Amino acid sequence: MNTLLIILTFLIPIFLLFTKRRASSASTKVPPGSLGFPFIGQSISLLRNMRANTAENWVQQRIEKYGPVSKLSLFGKPTVFLYGQAANKFVFTADSSCISNSQTQSIRAILGDRCILELSGEDHKRVRGALMSFLKPESLKQYVGKMDEEVRLHIQNHWQGQQEVKVLPLMKTLTFNIICSLLFGIERGARRDTLVDWFQAMILGMWSIPIDLPFTRYNRSLQASKKVQNIVQDLINEKRMELEQKGANDHQDLITCLISIRNENNEAAITDKEIVHNIMLVLTAGHDTSSVLLTFLMRLFANEPSIYAAVLQEQEEIAKSKGKGELLTWEDLAKMKYTWRVAMETMRVTPPIFGGFRKAVKDIEYDGYLIPKGWQIFWLTSMTHMDNNIFQEPDKFDPARFENSVPPYCYIPFGGGPRICPGYEFARLETLVTVHYLVTQFSWNMIADNFFSRDPMLVPREGLPIKLVSKQPTV
Repeated sequence: MNTLLIILTFLIPIFLLFTKRRASSASTKVPPGSLGFPFIGQSISLLRNMRANTAENWVQQRIEKYGPVSKLSLFGKPTVFLYGQAANKFVFTADSSCISNSQTQSIRAILGDRCILELSGEDHKRVRGALMSFLKPESLKQYVGKMDEEVRLHIQNHWQGQQEVKVLPLMKTLTFNIICSLLFGIERGARRDTLVDWFQAMILGMWSIPIDLPFTRYNRSLQASKKVQNIVQDLINEKRMELEQKGANDHQDLITCLISIRNENNEAAITDKEIVHNIMLVLTAGHDTSSVLLTFLMRLFANEPSIYAAVLQEQEEIAKSKGKGELLTWEDLAKMKYTWRVAMETMRVTPPIFGGFRKAVKDIEYDGYLIPKGWQIFWLTSMTHMDNNIFQEPDKFDPARFENSVPPYCYIPFGGGPRICPGYEFARLETLVTVHYLVTQFSWNMIADNFFSRDPMLVPREGLPIKLVSKQPTV
């Protein structure tokens, strides 16, 4: 009897521990779903649906089949897709020891591995802080006048006297010129023309299957990326020489600002490689997202005359307060509250960025599932934007919904938390100045239909051709 008791004393704890481990293992299983064909996975299917403007339906079908958390394979990597307010908070606030910034192989190879999309922890904080020293509102106030001049010149060169224009190509020209002038200090001329040619070739392969063969879009983008990076490095060298020899203003442009920042040991706070890669990111994000937002605002104003009229009224009141030829000011932008709410609602309904990626640094348990170490985490912008539990009547365009605060991590066109896009205020400035001059100078009607696709940014059919009616002969 004593022997039996001794045996049971040892066996029962072992049995309980084994049972607990089995239960724990069962509670942290890999999410449901399929990884599909090796390397290709669901990449082609997703890209095909993005270009057909059915990607949200494609995602919704996954959710209906597998639930809010599922596994798949995208761009050569096993991936976990998740969505919802809690998922957004998890992605944007998780500690860097748990989740790191990590883009697809194609984006990482094209933009570089030292941009803030890839950095985590102290490196991310350091480089993001350097970017914010130029992009924060306090610094941007001094550039409103220069932005105003760039927009006026663009309208004069490309809009005035035209009966028909294609909006998206012109908005890309505008945002590229603004970035070159305000952020990089590149004046108009051969260098800017060369840069735009290589840049346009580069961005075509941002979301692509990373097969590096001469005939692939990915390979062509890699080659163009090298050209763009060489141009940026030449700019860095020139601006460093200007600082050393001429004592240039260290905030005359973003590149000069980044070169000038020193750490506590009076050493360069960020490396040349980090400057190059983050300039690549700023160039891509500032060019694509802003041009798409401005294009879809033009589309909205053509489709919704009442919203155009309300924006026009707000902008005309500001225009009447200005003298002839007087530039807009930061205080003028602060009065454009309704216009910015319209822009915010436009980004809710048609967010320029479809989604993004992170990487599990270690095995993670989320919502009862295991996200294995090294797997991608895929989040989508539109899933909370169009959730009727968050936004009442989400299909209705209603700028008034932004008169009050939105629940955190539900509205994420610029990301959220400590990883929110550092260019948010720059994009707001750019959008408001451009809208001011367009609505006070023109009215317009759409020529093509309302169809648009994603490649990976939003692209309206034929670039959104419109018929212009000029209200005044000059800007």
